[in-house]
Amino acid sequence: MIAIIDYDMGNIHSVQKALESLGGKTVIAGTPKEIKAADKVVLPGVGAFDDAVRALEKKKMLPALIQHIKSKKIFLGICLGMQLLFEGSQEAEEKKGLAVVKGAVKRFKVKDGYKVPHMGWNQLTLNKVACPLLRGVADGSYVYFCHSYYPAPFIKNVVAATTDYSIAFASVVWQDNVYGVQFHPEKSQDVGIKILKNFIEL
Repeated sequence: MIAIIDYDMGNIHSVQKALESLGGKTVIAGTPKEIKAADKVVLPGVGAFDDAVRALEKKKMLPALIQHIKSKKIFLGICLGMQLLFEGSQEAEEKKGLAVVKGAVKRFKVKDGYKVPHMGWNQLTLNKVACPLLRGVADGSYVYFCHSYYPAPFIKNVVAATTDYSIAFASVVWQDNVYGVQFHPEKSQDVGIKILKNFIEL
């Protein structure tokens, strides 16, 4: 069973619909008990870093998420859900992240020809590491982004793919049983479908 975390910070139903269309069995999870019962967890998210952490704290779900990861169960963070895996964010005034992946989340600098937020289709540059989430995904594939902040891992070997938007930032991370994507696979058409199918099969 795949638990999609409901903490009022994203369009969870589009993620659920995409997974179920591929044969995934899902549950919308809003309690620690539902997280503990799941084989896999998806943490989606759209919005502000501090608000997201407060919402997870209010529902008392943070310890259950950490325990899920420590128990080596599969975890996927999407967009803000990926950023929450890191130690902190330049966006945050108060809250820290889960600190599962060492590193920080930084804001794009406004440069000529580059608007913030980074919104729309952009390419993945795959690293040499064979990330299971990206199995069958071609180098240079386009996926859909919508974000003003990007993850900057301290350890470069967790970066499975990068994307160029004024700088080359980590758009996919992989650390043991933990995966994170900065883009929205549920909005990324055939490439996103392939990635979500790979996730179901992990």
